[in-house]
Order: sequence, then structure tokens, then C-alpha cells
Amino acid sequence: MFDFPLFLSSLPRLLASVPATLELFVAIVIVGLAVGVPAALAGLSSSRLMSNAVKFYIGAFRGTPALVQLFFLYYGFGQFAFIRHSIVWPLLRDPFTCAVIALGLNSGAYTARILMGGLTAVPKGIVEAAEALGLGQMTILTRIKVPIAVRIALPAYANETILNLKATSLASTVTIMELTGTSKLLVSETYAPYEIFVAAGLVYLAMTFIVSQTFRFLEVIVARRTGKDPGVTKARKSKPHAALKSEDSGGAHAS
Repeated sequence: MFDFPLFLSSLPRLLASVPATLELFVAIVIVGLAVGVPAALAGLSSSRLMSNAVKFYIGAFRGTPALVQLFFLYYGFGQFAFIRHSIVWPLLRDPFTCAVIALGLNSGAYTARILMGGLTAVPKGIVEAAEALGLGQMTILTRIKVPIAVRIALPAYANETILNLKATSLASTVTIMELTGTSKLLVSETYAPYEIFVAAGLVYLAMTFIVSQTFRFLEVIVARRTGKDPGVTKARKSKPHAALKSEDSGGAHAS
């Protein structure tokens, strides 16, 4: 029978672990973006060496479980004496840092693939119109491709961010007392896994709801800034972009 008083009494301790969970979550997202954005640009570059290296990185991290990657980093590198005596050992022996690095690199691989998909989905007619206007490649990238790619990739990236939030539970396997780690500790004290994990699940559900609603709000903002036509970014602010809008409405339908 469900122990409702135990369920209520466990909530304060679970909520007390939410800041640690959010700290880990934010750090993972930051590392994922810091790795994923340049990886996506390198993966679409004309250099075969860079693009192949990015493909290998994405394939390796998407093809293996995040838990295995976390164990390999936290437990594996410590087996080598030269690493234990190197300057990176203070970082690798810290469970929080290892969790951020491992899960951040995992997120970076998925983020890079999502951004590459968004960039390649930009209609060619829009890029050709921008080139016809004499815009440079950097201007086309920052003012044309990136805004369109962000709008295309944002829903998929929202799902990846929610997965990052749930992936923080893996950090409990390397002694980090975030939400799942605290839940396991409470279960060992109360021998009531049902009530404890139901409470933990509700806390995760609340955090996931907040993240998903935040991304819905961002999608609305991005849609308003790019206009009804996703190929137009700030089209009404300058004549070249107004010309680009007219070129796009013909080129996009032609493609």
C-alpha cells in the first residue's frame, strides 16, 4: 500500500538536491554547445580531414551509451600511472568534473548533428540570392544561414536538452548526490523504493515541463524574429535584406 506520509516527507530532501541537479544540467548544456557548435561548422567545412574527424567523433559518442563513456572517463583513465601524475588528474578524479566532461561531450555529438542538419536544410535559393547580392560568406553564415538553421533545429535541440536533464541521473553512478543519488540514499534508509521514486519522478517531471515550456517560448520568439517566411531574417530593416526577401520568395518555390 502506498505510504503517502513517507512520500510527502521525502519531498523536502529530494527538492534539496535539485540545485545540484540543475548545476550539473547547466554545465552539461554549456559544454555540449561549446563543443557542438564548432564541431558542426567543422563537419560542414570543405576540409575532408576536419569533416571526417567530426564524423568519427559523432559516430563514436552516438554509438556508445553515455553511461559507458562516463565509466570510461571516471574509472578508466585512473588506471594509467602517467595520467595520475599529470596536471589533468585533479580534474579527472573529481566526479562532478568527469560527469560534466563525459555527458557534455555526449551532448556535443548530438548537438553537432542537429546543427549540421539545420544548416544543410537551409534552402539553396536563399543562399544563392544572398551571394547574388554580393554578401560575404561570413555575413551569409551569421545573418542568413544561422537564423534559419536555429529555427529549423530548435525543436530537435529542445528534445536533446530534455534528454540532458534526464541524463544527469547517470551522475549518481559516480557518487554525485543529485536527485537520483539522493533517491537511492533515501531508498536505502526507508526500504520504500515505490514512494521515493514516485516522488523523484514527479520532481523530474516538473523540471522537464519547465524546460519544455522555455523552449516553446524561445520557438515563438525565433519565429517572430525570422518572420512568417523562415528564409527572411530582419527583412524589413535594410534594402539588401528586402531584396533578399523578394529573391527568396521566387527561389524557394522554384527549388
